[in-house]
Amino acid sequence: MAHEVTFKAACPQCRARFELAANALRLVIGGSRRSTFYSFTCPQCAAAVRKPAGERIVELLTGGGVSTLRSV
Repeated sequence: MAHEVTFKAACPQCRARFELAANALRLVIGGSRRSTFYSFTCPQCAAAVRKPAGERIVELLTGGGVSTLRSV
């Protein structure tokens, strides 16, 4: 049986801490460090959260099955 990967996250708006399944996250890989980020909706306050994603974060998210969009 496959193990569901979850990621720890925090909301900068309401300060809640929680775990999200891979399908609750989106990863955008841009042409530069500035345009590479991940996003999710806070399950507590429904805020749209966008955070920068460095190389290690990109590796973890893609390895965990987070859907990835490549932008130019």
